[in-house]
Amino acid sequence: MPLYEYACEDCGTQFERLVSLQDRDRDGVCPECGSKDVRRLISTFAIGKSIASGSTGMSCPTCTTGTCNLGT
Repeated sequence: MPLYEYACEDCGTQFERLVSLQDRDRDGVCPECGSKDVRRLISTFAIGKSIASGSTGMSCPTCTTGTCNLGT
């Protein structure tokens, strides 16, 4: 099952949800406020160098430092 990211238009909460292929066109319900006014976000992924190749982190557009040490 794919993992989709959503944002609540009412309270601004962002959340993820595993969605079956049958339900992929149905939006979710905000777990924080219960609103059905949610939108699916465009998911991104990053491919970085492995630690063994000398990389200290991956570029991350969502963090304030610009690099993340995910998986280290």
